[in-house]
Amino acid sequence: MPVKAFEACGVLAGGASSPVRAGTPVGGAPFVQSSGRGAYAFDATGRRYVDYVMAYGPLLFGHAHPALTGGLDAIAARGTVFGSTHEEEERLAARLCAHVPSVEKLRFTSTGTEAVMSAVRVARAFTGRPLLLRFAGNYHGHFDAALLGAGASAASSTDLGSGIPSNTSADVVLARYNDLADVERALAGRENLLAAILVEPIAGNMGLVLPVDGFLNGLTVRARNAGALVIFDEVITWLRLGLGRAQGMLGLRPDLTAFGKAMGGGFPLAAFGGRAEVMRALSPDGDAFTGGTLSGNPFCIAIGHRVLDLIERDPGLYERLEAAGGRLADGLRAALHAAEFPATVTQCGSMVDFKFRAGAAASNYDEASAIDRKAFAAYYHAMRAGGVLLAPSPNELMFLSSEHSAADIDFTVALAHEALRSALR
Repeated sequence: MPVKAFEACGVLAGGASSPVRAGTPVGGAPFVQSSGRGAYAFDATGRRYVDYVMAYGPLLFGHAHPALTGGLDAIAARGTVFGSTHEEEERLAARLCAHVPSVEKLRFTSTGTEAVMSAVRVARAFTGRPLLLRFAGNYHGHFDAALLGAGASAASSTDLGSGIPSNTSADVVLARYNDLADVERALAGRENLLAAILVEPIAGNMGLVLPVDGFLNGLTVRARNAGALVIFDEVITWLRLGLGRAQGMLGLRPDLTAFGKAMGGGFPLAAFGGRAEVMRALSPDGDAFTGGTLSGNPFCIAIGHRVLDLIERDPGLYERLEAAGGRLADGLRAALHAAEFPATVTQCGSMVDFKFRAGAAASNYDEASAIDRKAFAAYYHAMRAGGVLLAPSPNELMFLSSEHSAADIDFTVALAHEALRSALR
């Protein structure tokens, strides 16, 4: 039986369950996916696209990897959710802690939003202070304190039209990423109220923005001097960049860390954790409550074990992902040069990005937002028409997986040559 084309029936609010999927920044009909396999997304007609969305980061091994999708009936047969702690939950926690030395104790959640929200609550409980410092353009999920000045597709106003009470901003201060002087400006006179500095150590929600030398160390020093904590949001970067990083790659040790996305291999699994003394602020040891019916459920925990198994058994994985990212980045640089557009391509492992702006790579949200949005939209649609799927927002980036081949990348680069010439006319 042929697959019927998707027809919107108007009951899905905004046309999508996450706003970026509606494709508003690029206009036109949103992409509707029917299936995914390996490095490819398929629409309802069966047309294949080289997929660089990769579910916005989780699919380190591509769509429907057999090691993650096989034998699921056997996992489910043992029970999909318990009302109890279980041995495999403890074992996965121990495996994660072994790879991330800054995490001595952790707790599982289902989503990155829950993980970061919980880490913030723990920091406030441990310090007895209310103030959170965040960075414009970083995205930490959709809880109230995370949305002011957020990146990704989460732009929210400070009035009740966004559903966020105005007093939320009283306990949140925003600073410019990569700008320690702006951190000091934002904190001036309020250092004794500071509970934590929350940051994406490598920003992946205003495009790919790397920390400048000294920035993250400077945050740590300022937090310590104020008697506050540092929280790393590694929802995107853990496992995407390696078993111990970004903090391992950068040689840093935050007080708390949030994990998610790739650790679940396409299933809802996340976690937060840190120093044992800090995590003791959590109930039942302390007064800070976090919990969830599906948190640490045995089905997703089993998938988490499979993800770590795949990585630990393949010592060459990250070298191959780095090489694939480099091949794509170099190809895009050549395409931009041929189009006579002096944009800078940024690469970190299997993450690649460039902005429709001339000059150096963006170092903060102001720079990342100063782009030619019309050109980006034209480029997005030209790539999609040619068979390459990008995220429909300039705040997102390109994710590769273990399943992207050299031929996939070369096809993408060849198409980018044409699409850039068309978009930049």
